[in-house]
Amino acid sequence: MYIARMDTMIYSILVSFIISLAAGYVGVPLLKRLKLGQQVRDDGPQTHLSKAGTPTMGGIIIVLALVITTFIFRTGSYRYILFSLGVTVGFSLIGLLDDLIIVVKKRSLGLRAYQKIIGQTGIAIITAAFAYTNPQIGSKLIVPFAGVEWDLGVWYIPFTVISVVLIVNSVNLTDGLDGLASGITIINSAAYMIIFYGILQNLSGQYLEASDTLNMAVFSAALTGACLGFLRFNTYPAKVFMGDTGAFALGGALSVIVVVSRLQLLLIITGFMFLLTSISVILQVGSYKLRKKRVFKMAPLHHHFELKGVPETKIVAFYMLITIALCLLGILAVK
Repeated sequence: MYIARMDTMIYSILVSFIISLAAGYVGVPLLKRLKLGQQVRDDGPQTHLSKAGTPTMGGIIIVLALVITTFIFRTGSYRYILFSLGVTVGFSLIGLLDDLIIVVKKRSLGLRAYQKIIGQTGIAIITAAFAYTNPQIGSKLIVPFAGVEWDLGVWYIPFTVISVVLIVNSVNLTDGLDGLASGITIINSAAYMIIFYGILQNLSGQYLEASDTLNMAVFSAALTGACLGFLRFNTYPAKVFMGDTGAFALGGALSVIVVVSRLQLLLIITGFMFLLTSISVILQVGSYKLRKKRVFKMAPLHHHFELKGVPETKIVAFYMLITIALCLLGILAVK
């Protein structure tokens, strides 16, 4: 039996934070010297044109800190750790390829949309298959607040594939303001760290082995610390952007966390600001195609607020405050 103390989680956050911070101090100047600058889209907010040339692909910093810290504090079995890191790195590599094409070809678009979706769907299928065939996870989801399980049967695989792709792209769409995606991820990963810790103390042996649960808590804590360190360089005005390298990695990491914990439905609450971003894009595109009218001044929603004159820092702070409240609600929702 594994007896975990909260200090294991705290050490994981601190070590990941330090690694991320150190990697940033080394990596950001290196990215700048290599002239791996961001190409800003002409159809975006005009205030963002000044951000052109800011080093991108900073997500490598987050992934590096996450991988090293997770292995440092891992205990017992490697299965969930290798699975979680494999999925995260896999999505990050798709984003890295996209970023490299943008930088090398000096254009604002990298991989085509269908190419990204094919790659993302492939990894999502592997994720769903692993969970479905794993007796400790299976095809059942935990319903927030109700404290009951919902067995999807064979429909679990398509549901999980769609949800994983949706999460990854929602995080990517949210990565439009300095510190926004990483800030919301910090709050979510910290919340799920607490949830895993609660599972370990109260539910171990029922649907996750204690060592696997502890490892997922460490993974969540390491993600929290990695994003905290990255924020040192990503808060307004950003010295580096995470790029799709980081956004896809964060989406993949959050996907793994909710799949393993069987809490995909809870992410509707805790990750609502991510989902709201995707919803705003869908509404904007749908409205324009059907009525030739826009719902927002610009989509995603955070750009709408920008064009309304709200400062970038206030938008980020507002999104994070809402996420804190929703994550607290989410923790209460897990019985």
